[in-house]
Amino acid sequence: MHIKDKLAESNRTGKPMFSFEYYVPKTAQGVQNLYDRMDKMHALGPQFIDITWNAGGRLSNLTLEMVAVAQSVYGLETCMHLTCTGMPQEKVDNALKEAYKSGCQNILALRGDPPREKEKWEAVSGGFHYAKDLVKHIRATYGDYFDIGVAGYPEGCEDQDDPELLMQHLKEKVDAGASFIITQMFYDVDIFLDWVKKCRAIGITVPIIPGIMPIQTYAAFMRRATWTKCHIPERWLELLEPVKNDDVAVRDIGKDLIVEMCKKILDAGILQLHFYTMNLAAATRMILEGLELTPSVTGISTPSLPWRQSLALNRKEENVRPIFWKNRNKSYVQRTQEWDEFPNGRWGDSRSPAYGELDTYGIGLRGTNEQNMKLWGQPKSIRDISNLFISYINGKLSSLPWSEQEITPEIDTIKDQLLELNKRGFLTINSQPAVNGAKSSHPVYGWGPTNGYVYQKAYLELLVHPEMLAELITRIERNPELTYYSVDSTGNLKTNSGDGGPNAVTWGVYPGKEIVQPTVVESISFLAWKDEAYRLGRDWASCYSAASPSRHIINSVMESWYLVNIVHNDFHDATGIFALFDGLEVTNMDETFEVGEVSDCVEPVTTPTTNGTGKKVAFASTAVNDAIPTEVNGATVESASVQLPRPVLN
Repeated sequence: MHIKDKLAESNRTGKPMFSFEYYVPKTAQGVQNLYDRMDKMHALGPQFIDITWNAGGRLSNLTLEMVAVAQSVYGLETCMHLTCTGMPQEKVDNALKEAYKSGCQNILALRGDPPREKEKWEAVSGGFHYAKDLVKHIRATYGDYFDIGVAGYPEGCEDQDDPELLMQHLKEKVDAGASFIITQMFYDVDIFLDWVKKCRAIGITVPIIPGIMPIQTYAAFMRRATWTKCHIPERWLELLEPVKNDDVAVRDIGKDLIVEMCKKILDAGILQLHFYTMNLAAATRMILEGLELTPSVTGISTPSLPWRQSLALNRKEENVRPIFWKNRNKSYVQRTQEWDEFPNGRWGDSRSPAYGELDTYGIGLRGTNEQNMKLWGQPKSIRDISNLFISYINGKLSSLPWSEQEITPEIDTIKDQLLELNKRGFLTINSQPAVNGAKSSHPVYGWGPTNGYVYQKAYLELLVHPEMLAELITRIERNPELTYYSVDSTGNLKTNSGDGGPNAVTWGVYPGKEIVQPTVVESISFLAWKDEAYRLGRDWASCYSAASPSRHIINSVMESWYLVNIVHNDFHDATGIFALFDGLEVTNMDETFEVGEVSDCVEPVTTPTTNGTGKKVAFASTAVNDAIPTEVNGATVESASVQLPRPVLN
């Protein structure tokens, strides 16, 4: 969606809107950290984000990658910076082509700063001299496809002190085809508002969005103000100078000053604010809270679908997905990115095109081995693993290998039942409660247009001990309202779901529209998810050393336990799905794995790892009372015979 249309809607409704700027990090870990932050800051409700451009080399390519990820994975309307610096027309055209392919519809056209090694800005051969030339080129090449913004400088810029001349240049950029303006940071509102009046007086009529720089530390505040040559009100210095060595006090006082400044801007009738986040969340969030612009204050706006909708070029009409990736949105987008068409209205045949391979970036377990061991500890028994699931459900863990996001309020109505299942050795990795006609505006279950109603079937997905499976399936098959899929790590599938076609587990009914069925269960997708689910468990095990009991207990689950999903097709029944497990419990959950003496009599098997060692390792045998061989520093370790936890039927 074009930014100018978002601005027009804000002005029409009188509702303020805001946006965030992020710059491109220089390291791979920095990129991943920023993705995580963008994902979390999405919940604050920005109408768009923009991502800076670094001319030439790896970072400019990274800008293109981040724009594509923001659009496709996180569903963030993204504006891509594009500069003239170091950019011959060929590179400009390639950048615009990639932006187009990613679904990005907004460009901030800039001349750019000179490279560090040069004092003055110079155009490259075959490049553009001014931002207005870049605007003209984009318009001539893409017509109205891209919405184009340009920069405004209320107090001058680095190589031009004459504000009148800069304003004339700004008008030339607008006349060339720009449809909105984002300003350089400032701290004196009166200077900004006076500048806006002058812009209007010379015929600049497009929306002007003020650039807001939160105050993080005193040193950074002064450095940025000096660099941008912006005036600091005397009162601000009087308040900040005495506490300049106290970062917390500076941020708190700075927050109040920025809130006061933004309120004055909003009161002047300018309803849009653009925050230079510096890739940090806290200061911006505090300002939005002070302005009472966060969703918790303004009222939660329900999403259009129950999952994060992609804004990639070929996915904008997508409205159906399998439920299995409910907690791993990025993985699903990555594994389906090569699809030519995406389901709209009904789930089609997922056999063609196939799901992407598991070696695609972003599919495996996130985080370093050290980070994951710190997060999930050193489990030595099924009880330890069960307790991790319990901690996650209780909100004490931020993630599990199968869920990248924190637990959501959706499970509150079934929380006690989920806790009880995990205490008894049934490891739940995905679930949803039955919902019978909640309003589409409901703060937890709501999605889609207003005045509609949403429905859900009860759904459970869990890891089941192999000797528990037969009894569980017997109970399921006694109830005609229940359907299930059960599969092991090798792909042996059992189901009572006929041909395995799609079964809608979420749907919505809205005035004047067809029924929308955005979430389904079906066989081919489940088998694709099976590969990923077991891969994630093995990745987790491989965080630990080859001789670690944690590695063996996790791998014993991955090798021998079954992945089972169950749907209760009567959405009126909120508890029937849990009654299946009455009296079922895994015994010996406290039995621990211990690694024994070194031996050279057993040949370990080769198994892929993610810890970079490339060594041979052997996983726990699925057979009860088998010895467990592994390799440590080239020698074979054989443990004592271990009794795996077994189920009991009461």
